[in-house]
Amino acid sequence: MFARVATFEGGNAAEIDDTIEQMRAGGRPDGVPATEFLLLVDRGSGKTLAVSLFESEDDLRVGSAALEGMSPPTGALGRRTSVETFEVPLQMS
Repeated sequence: MFARVATFEGGNAAEIDDTIEQMRAGGRPDGVPATEFLLLVDRGSGKTLAVSLFESEDDLRVGSAALEGMSPPTGALGRRTSVETFEVPLQMS
């Protein structure tokens, strides 16, 4: 399994909450073969981590390309400061 982690900084709590509601209503984005999606939010600092999990490296490449073509509404999560990818050698529920 593989993870893509995008970091956003400088968002404000009200806009972050609005974006979360829009994402819930919109469902999974087209062209992103992620098995799971997590949004981690620190409302106090305005920092958000968007974590997408993919079954294979090929799915990660396809999903990353699709996600690069998308962007949240201006200022909704702040500005994207990084995108990193990781292997996920352990996942526990």
